[in-house]
Amino acid sequence: MQVIFELTAALAAGLFTGAALYIIFVEHPARLEYGPPLAVREFIASYRRAAVMQPSLAFLAFLAGGLAWWSGSSSWWLLGAAAMGSLFPLTIILMLPINRQLHDLSLEKDAARTMTLLELWGKWHRLRCLIGLGSFILFLVLLKWG
Repeated sequence: MQVIFELTAALAAGLFTGAALYIIFVEHPARLEYGPPLAVREFIASYRRAAVMQPSLAFLAFLAGGLAWWSGSSSWWLLGAAAMGSLFPLTIILMLPINRQLHDLSLEKDAARTMTLLELWGKWHRLRCLIGLGSFILFLVLLKWG
C-alpha cells in the first residue's frame, strides 16, 4: 500500500500543478486581455469548474502523502503532504475574499478595481502553484531516490 500512496500523492500533486501552471501561463493572461467586464464573466465560469478539480487534487495529494508517511515512508512525504495541505488555509484566508468580490457582476463597472483584484488573485494563485510544484518535485525525487 505504501507505494500506492506514494504514487497517488505524486500523481495528484502533478495534476494539481499542471492545472495551476495552465491557469498561470494561459488562462489568466487571456482573461486579463478581455478587459474588466468579460474578464469577470470568464473568471466566474472558470472558477466554477476549477473550484471542484483543484481542491480535490490538493486534498488527494495531502491525504496520500500523509498515508505514505504513516505507512512507513520517510518524513519527507509528510512535508510534501503538509505543503499541499497548506493550500487550504492559504486559499480560504487570502483568495476566497477576492473570489467573492470577483463574483459580483456590478464589479464590471469599476475597471480599475476589477483589474486590481484580478492581478492580486493571480499573485496568490502563483504562490499556490509554486507550493504545488515544490511538493510535486519533492514527491518525484522521493520516488526516485527516497
